[in-house]
Amino acid sequence: MNKTFRLMLANTVLIAAGAAAVASASAAEVVVIAPSAPPPVRYEAVPAPRVGYVWDRGHWRWDHGRYVWIGGHWQAERVGYHWVPGHWVAHGPHYRWVEGHWA
Repeated sequence: MNKTFRLMLANTVLIAAGAAAVASASAAEVVVIAPSAPPPVRYEAVPAPRVGYVWDRGHWRWDHGRYVWIGGHWQAERVGYHWVPGHWVAHGPHYRWVEGHWA
């Protein structure tokens, strides 16, 4: 996601779901909080492995007051790192999205 889209998404979440957007001085980071648990993860057939890429499974995204399914896609591999998929974490009565990242 580019910075403009992330900021737009943060504004939408604030209005539609009472969520919070937090920006740090060094880099803008959007925190997406949904008021309810996401639906069950959909089954996706994982394509055959591709050299130099890892599969990032699909996930539910909070968008304009509802969950929307985002299909899986390939991430270019970073040698020496492993891909940590994005996921939802219970945060009190709400759910917080943790962006996928290399670790």
